[in-house]
Amino acid sequence: MAYRIVLNEQSYHGWGAREVLKELLPKRGYKKAFVCSDKSTFDVGVTAKVTAVLDQGDLAYEVYTDIVPNPTIENVLSGVEAFERSGADCLVAVGGGSSIDTAKAIGIIAANPEFKDVRSLEGTADTKNPSVPLIAVPTTAGTAAEVTINYVITDTEKKRKFVCVDPHDIPAVAVIDSELMSTMPKGLTASTGMDALTHAIEGYITKGAWEMTDMFHLKAIEIIARSLRGAVNGEKEGREGMALGQYVAGMGFSNVGLGIVHSMAHALGAVYNTPHGVANAILLPTVMAYNADATGERYRDIAKAMGVAGTENMSADEYRKAAVDAVRQLAVDVGIPQTLNGIVKKEDIDFLAESAMADACRPGNPKDPTKEDIAGLYLSLLD
Repeated sequence: MAYRIVLNEQSYHGWGAREVLKELLPKRGYKKAFVCSDKSTFDVGVTAKVTAVLDQGDLAYEVYTDIVPNPTIENVLSGVEAFERSGADCLVAVGGGSSIDTAKAIGIIAANPEFKDVRSLEGTADTKNPSVPLIAVPTTAGTAAEVTINYVITDTEKKRKFVCVDPHDIPAVAVIDSELMSTMPKGLTASTGMDALTHAIEGYITKGAWEMTDMFHLKAIEIIARSLRGAVNGEKEGREGMALGQYVAGMGFSNVGLGIVHSMAHALGAVYNTPHGVANAILLPTVMAYNADATGERYRDIAKAMGVAGTENMSADEYRKAAVDAVRQLAVDVGIPQTLNGIVKKEDIDFLAESAMADACRPGNPKDPTKEDIAGLYLSLLD
């Protein structure tokens, strides 16, 4: 069996790392950039910090801001049309997962127009050509979309999200500038940080996990566990730690897959437009408890990486509980809601469970769930 690892051609890390753009684009031969940024990132002036660097390099660009949270098929199609009109030869995505996912879909379709219906990209589509060159500049510390071969699109007609997995979509370059992340409000810092922790934990226990990705995931858990509280409190060290931790988690899970926390979160995002990080954060401890007996000794490693002392002397039941408790306590400490009250309607649970079962992340879960199992997990998070 051959294991595959796909990573960026180049990545740049550190406070102010965006400054590399003024030299990077010309060195790679790009003449004009199509800058994809969601409106909120643009309105608060974060996008301008990136375009200012392009201005310093006297680089041509056009800004596209018609991007919404949980980007839709319609979003992607309008983006493709705008990109083709622009005459640009590269994409620069500035923002969180929504901006980068939209840019990935635009770049793939522009290079592979036979997939212009968008829906045919679901799963592992057989695209022939690499994406239009994409430089990803994340402004949130959570999705790791800048280093993954995945993107998620919402089908509003069918009320579902679908996952696209394609090595051709990975950004050629990732620029992880923790300074750009420093403007995130507490709530967004917390939810995106818990999203990153979910990536690391699900990646570590997924069926496809192996030694190289284990290395990434355990280190990511360790970095996130020690950094997230500080990041939420606005501390520079915490911000820098989260910028690195979420990227390291992405290096792993992109290559081995995830589990039903993501399947269930995708369903919530499609039906209720629930922010992805919030959905993952609420679901994670409960799903961890459900999966515990199918994970061997891996929860011992997770508990230790979360900072739990004495794991080497614990029984399986004890270290599994310790891992779940440590994750739940971190979520509480950073202000994550502990239930799905106010989000999920009981009459929707059957549809949500059905959607989660059909999600591309579900087969990677360490335990094979039934639809009834997933429905029960949703229900357990309602009073």
